[in-house]
Amino acid sequence: MTDILSALASGFAGALTLSNLGWAFLGVTLGTAVGVLPGIGPALTVAVLLPVTFTLDPTSAFIMFGGIYYGAMYGGSTTSILLNTPGETGSIATAIDGYMMARQGRGAAALTTAAVGSFVAGTLATIALTFFAPLLASVALRFGPAEYFALTILAFTTVSALLGTSLVRGLLSLFLGLALGLVGIDPLTGDARFAFGIPQLLDGIDVVILVIGLFAVGETIYQAWHYGREPLEMVELHDFTGMSREEWRRSWKPWLRGTAIGFPLGVLPCGGTVIPTFLSYLTEKRLSDTPERFGQGAIEGVAGPEAANNAAAAGVLVPLLTLGLPSSATAAIMLAAFQQYGLQPGPLLFSSRPDLVWTLIASLYVGNLMLLVLNLPLAGVWARVMLVPRPLLFGGILVLASLGAYTLNRSMLDLALLYVVGAVGCAMRVYDFPLVPAVLGLVLGPLTEQHFRRAVAISEGDLSIFLTRPISAVLLVAAVLVLTGPRFLRRYERL
Repeated sequence: MTDILSALASGFAGALTLSNLGWAFLGVTLGTAVGVLPGIGPALTVAVLLPVTFTLDPTSAFIMFGGIYYGAMYGGSTTSILLNTPGETGSIATAIDGYMMARQGRGAAALTTAAVGSFVAGTLATIALTFFAPLLASVALRFGPAEYFALTILAFTTVSALLGTSLVRGLLSLFLGLALGLVGIDPLTGDARFAFGIPQLLDGIDVVILVIGLFAVGETIYQAWHYGREPLEMVELHDFTGMSREEWRRSWKPWLRGTAIGFPLGVLPCGGTVIPTFLSYLTEKRLSDTPERFGQGAIEGVAGPEAANNAAAAGVLVPLLTLGLPSSATAAIMLAAFQQYGLQPGPLLFSSRPDLVWTLIASLYVGNLMLLVLNLPLAGVWARVMLVPRPLLFGGILVLASLGAYTLNRSMLDLALLYVVGAVGCAMRVYDFPLVPAVLGLVLGPLTEQHFRRAVAISEGDLSIFLTRPISAVLLVAAVLVLTGPRFLRRYERL
């Protein structure tokens, strides 16, 4: 403990120099800006800036990368709340209640709880990263392919069963996402699947296209169609001062619970921030005395997922720094950045370059505080987006979504897919199909298939491996209970 505190103190001495403070501020500012843009997340930003940092000192470069990472995690919540357009997959859960709060004129309160929750969770998770990284990394090593497969199945069932009004609609939405996840080249055999002879589809459908299409384009088409047939609804902004005392009371427990859920799952390579944010959302809904408020503008539905989002972002750095194992796209690019400087993350990095590691960890504390100071005063300013005339707002969202989709691969096929998916998303909204399971199916579907095949290969075709391994068996039993439990409870209540 004394050694860790001493190393952290030396890290703060390096992070608080004027130049490194400048790189941290540049990182969080860039990260927040790109997090707001749909389709341009931290992974793409770090990849684009990687060549620019060739001439930088490694410590300065990674301080900036860390700031970009944390900043983008927060920035994605802004458009999720105000426009129902998640900038990152980790912001999808935030959009469910955050957008409804914005529609009710409570956008400033939603943005404030997102900012404070990001700060609380980021700080607590960085403390956990500081003291418990080796321990949590050892826990992650106990998860094999069977456990990861079972964990993704649990995520599928919880989201499909608890989001939306119908289990059947939730499962159909999930299967749509899983089917889209099969498009491309089979990673095992190399055969093309559902590509229909189109070369651009051999790489699969980018999850960003699906997220932007379903949430941004689909929501915009639906709103334009819906409000084009009905009288305009005035959005009255209730406040620009942030949260009321009651909203503070309702938020602090979700912040802590979201941190407790997000950090451990961020350590595990099980889908990045997607699973923690939805588990946090569903946990808050389960614990609430008034679960019917969720989906209608419950502030707990914003506070919990945003805390889980930022806590998971810190958790991702644990296996990267201690084992050299990236568990997200951004971590994989940061691993390439380490290798660019001739460094190999892992246990030896803490002894060979302690100055870099501990300065980077200290800079995460500093960057987190910068994000709070930067974003809290802007909550009321951002909330004024709801006052923009609806036709201009819809047109701006479509332009922004089109730019975000096109810049991914500079492909017209991506633009065509964006609007096809948008039309599907609009139809799903009309017929009350939940959108989230489809996104989760596309994000985690390929990962689920990969872990299933690995587990079966390890067991030489014996499917009982999923039931003979204790952790896997417990997770699968939990998934079955999630699907069947509500039905048995309803039957019990009737009796």
